[in-house]
Amino acid sequence: MSHAQRRPVALDKAYRLINHGPTVLVSAAFGGQRNIMAAAWAMALDFQPSKVAVVLDKSTYTRTLLEASGTFALQVPTVAQASLVEAVGSSSGRALAEGESTDKFRAYGLDVFAGEATEAPLIDGCVAWLECRLLREPHIQQTYDLFLGEVVAAQADARVFSNGRWHFEGHDDLRTIHHVAGGHFIAAGRAFDAPTAPRVDGEAGG
Repeated sequence: MSHAQRRPVALDKAYRLINHGPTVLVSAAFGGQRNIMAAAWAMALDFQPSKVAVVLDKSTYTRTLLEASGTFALQVPTVAQASLVEAVGSSSGRALAEGESTDKFRAYGLDVFAGEATEAPLIDGCVAWLECRLLREPHIQQTYDLFLGEVVAAQADARVFSNGRWHFEGHDDLRTIHHVAGGHFIAAGRAFDAPTAPRVDGEAGG
């Protein structure tokens, strides 16, 4: 994908990039080392300031780099990248790093580009990128493997996301994916707007 197809996303709309629950790729870098992994458990938390949450197991090398650097990136991969997601999600970046011969980016021939606000490498071919500053919460990190981040920069592929909305029609290969288990995924489906329901007097939201 050319740089011309990437567009900045307003931070108060960045939550919409993952609010539909896609599997994401998480990347981080520190001290000349970098890594990337897949994460099925990620979600938006707030929109002003924009915050996200992601679960990262203690054994992952990406978590080690994230905790050291204090920054990370979430990227939203596509149907066309499902094999890549499965590959980076089932291989060990730590083992590659300790071998000192390569890393996942070189091993899988990933094209990367620099972000605007973090050192985390961003993967070309995805349809959304959220650069995040780690909001350190040691208790929940250690107890639940849950990491919180504030989104400090966001971009999306204008072919399928613009004006704060996803629109995948005509771009099936760019649909986002949802991992179920064992290499089985579901692609994002048809978008639609709900008809306006009559309001009940005195009813409040929530």
